Amino acid sequence: MQGKSIHYQKLLKKWSEKHKDLQRQIFEKHKDAFDWLENNSKQLVVGSIAGIFMLTNPIIPQIPATFSAGLSQQEPVDKRVFLIYDLKNVLPSDIRPLTSDEEAKVTEVLSRTFGVNAVGELSGKRLNSQYGYIGQEQHLARFPGDNMYAHFDNPEESFEFGKHGMAPGLGAFRYFANSRGEMTEEDNLREKYYIAVQTFLSPGFNENVREYMDFYKYRKMLVVNPQNGRAIVTDIADSGPAAWTGKQLGGSPEVMRYLERVDGSQKGPVLYFFVDDPENKVSLGPVGL
Repeated sequence: MQGKSIHYQKLLKKWSEKHKDLQRQIFEKHKDAFDWLENNSKQLVVGSIAGIFMLTNPIIPQIPATFSAGLSQQEPVDKRVFLIYDLKNVLPSDIRPLTSDEEAKVTEVLSRTFGVNAVGELSGKRLNSQYGYIGQEQHLARFPGDNMYAHFDNPEESFEFGKHGMAPGLGAFRYFANSRGEMTEEDNLREKYYIAVQTFLSPGFNENVREYMDFYKYRKMLVVNPQNGRAIVTDIADSGPAAWTGKQLGGSPEVMRYLERVDGSQKGPVLYFFVDDPENKVSLGPVGL
C-alpha cells in the first residue's frame, strides 16, 4: 500500500505540474466568475486540487479509481459550478437572442445537465428570444373569487409571497380552473410557477393567432439563471411584457425568488427554452442537480 501511495503522490505531482499553465489560464479567463463564486458560494472549494482536476474534465477518465476515491474525500464541489462555466463559455457577452450555433450549444448543456429535453423550437414554433431579461410579476387569479387571503397553502408562503399582490386582470388564458372546487394540484402549480413571455412577437404569430395561443397555453419551459446555475421548470400562463419595457419575460414571485432574481431592479438575465415533454412526465418547479 505504501508503494502505491508513493506512486500516486508522484503521479499527482506530475499532473499538477503539467496542468499549472492550464490552471492559470482558467483563472485568468474566468476571473469574474471566480469572483462571483467567492462572494456567493463560499462553500465551494474551487481552488482545491480536486476542483482543478474536475474543471479539466478530459483527464478524469485517466485517474485511477483508488486515486479518485482519495479525491472524493475532499469537500464536494457544487455541480452548479460546472454549469456556470459551461454556459459562460458559449453565451454572448450581451443579452440578446442566441444564434443557431449558440442555441445548439446551450440546449446541449442544459439538456445534459438537467435531464430534460430543452429546445428552442417545438412544433415549428419559437419565441423571439431564448436569452433575455426577466422581471417580477404578480400572482394570477386561479379561479373566480380567488384572493390573496385564500391563495397560499401555509402562513410561511403567505408571508413570503403575499406582499406581491394579485394582478388586476386575468392571465392570457383566463382562469386556471372554473371554481375552487374544481381546481387541481396541477392548476395550483401552473399559477405558482408561471411565466409571461412575448408570445405576440413569435415569428408567424399574427398570421396564426389561435393556433399559436393554443400551443403556448401552459407550455412548459426551462428557465435558468446562468449566473448561479439555478433552474426551474415553469409554464406559460400569460403574455408580456411589452417590448418597450426592455424585458423579454416575467416570472411569478415564486419563480423569481427561486432564481434569485429578486433584487433592487427586479430584473436579470435568464435562459428560457421549451421542454419537449409530450407525455407530461416533467414536473413543474425547481430542478435539482
